[in-house]
Order: sequence, then C-alpha cells, then structure tokens
Amino acid sequence: MTKKFKFINNQSKKEFLALPDVIQKRFANDLNAICQDKEPFSKFKHLKDSVGIGAVELIENGRPAYRTVYVAKFADTVFILHSFTKTTNGVDRKAMDTAKKRYKLMMREIKS
Repeated sequence: MTKKFKFINNQSKKEFLALPDVIQKRFANDLNAICQDKEPFSKFKHLKDSVGIGAVELIENGRPAYRTVYVAKFADTVFILHSFTKTTNGVDRKAMDTAKKRYKLMMREIKS
C-alpha cells in the first residue's frame, strides 16, 4: 500500500521549499521511498525522545547541514513536520521545539 505525504501546515511546506533544490530533491526521493514502505536513502535518526513516537529526522550533513522531520507511523500518510538548516554541531533546540509543537498538531488531526 502506497502512502501519501502531507505537510502538517503551510509553514512546514514553505520551509521544505526553501531548502536548496538539490537537498529538496534528495529529501523528496527519501519521502517517496518512505511512502512505498522502503528505507530512506539519506541518513536518518529517530526522534522518539525529543519530538515524539515515530518522528524521524532525515539528515544531510555539510556546511550548512539540512534536516527534515517526518512521521510515517500513522494511517496512510507521511506527515512532514519541519525542515531547517542546521548551523551548529549540537541539538537545535528551537527546531526540535517546533517539530514537537507540530507533532502535537498532527496528533490532534489524526484523532479528529
């Protein structure tokens, strides 16, 4: 069964579209694979503790680095929560807070 993907809100779509074209294409290929129940091609990390169960971060390292946070755990939809440019080596707390808020928004949408 193929899943569809959905941006959780307009801001998450704007963030994704603001990524450089090559990164957008790479993450779009990852999301397409995920929609077909395959592993993403990019490196990824589970964010269960910092965002929520099922949240995963696609990783493109470099200077700067890029990230997209998604959830593919629920129903037939891959939800894109947040995309951002990472400029520090540590955890980007502000980005994780944004992803966590949008995770809650996603959970409300799923339950309605």
